[in-house]
Amino acid sequence: MSNIALAFLFTSIAGLSTMLGSLFIFKKEKNEGLIGKALSFASGVMICVSLIDLIPEGLTLLSNTYILKISILVGMISLVSGIVFSMLLDKYLPDTKEIQKSGKLYRIGIISMLAIIFHNIPEGIATFMTTSNDVRLGLTITIAILLHNIPEGISISIPIYYSTKSKKKSLWYTFISGISEPFGALIAYLFLSPFITDVYMGCLLLAIAGIMIHIASYELLPTAKNYQHTKTTILYFLLGVILMYLSHMLF
Repeated sequence: MSNIALAFLFTSIAGLSTMLGSLFIFKKEKNEGLIGKALSFASGVMICVSLIDLIPEGLTLLSNTYILKISILVGMISLVSGIVFSMLLDKYLPDTKEIQKSGKLYRIGIISMLAIIFHNIPEGIATFMTTSNDVRLGLTITIAILLHNIPEGISISIPIYYSTKSKKKSLWYTFISGISEPFGALIAYLFLSPFITDVYMGCLLLAIAGIMIHIASYELLPTAKNYQHTKTTILYFLLGVILMYLSHMLF
């Protein structure tokens, strides 16, 4: 199978794994502890893949064009740009905590879906472009995305289901968010592939790392602590780190 075909396969698997989070709507009762553990685990996965894969690979690609000092400077600018982009997205989206207090669960689900679509499209582009150049790294990123997409699916399907009592609607909205990932891959294939360079790839990987680090540190972990004790949050965070480190060693 060609790298292009694998890239589409990986992004489709990663994106549609969001649907796994919808399985929790078939439980008779909400399991808040399970949601907290999933968020903690996902944050560990995201930070680990950023630190041991995305950042080193991005700097390596930049060093193919620039000297070490310039590579580090451009890399840090890209990393910070990703963090700033994620912060701006948080700033201009409505405060879900305030919405939750007013009991508007349906609106929470819609906002979560839109935020995840905005996140998944560049994520799909990065996964496609990475896999096209390096299947091993693409597989590692796919595993990381797959794991953190499950709690993303929970964040959409649970509020939609409990506000509408419709499993069909909950599954449909979750599917829309998941399919945005291979849509990002399609954009990369049709429009961006001719312009791929080591510098572009390096900057993109570092920007995605910045987005992941911000989401994990300022969204997933604080939210996880609202559902469980701090010790449990730390434990499942470390489990996510360990799993991604082992996958890095194996692949």
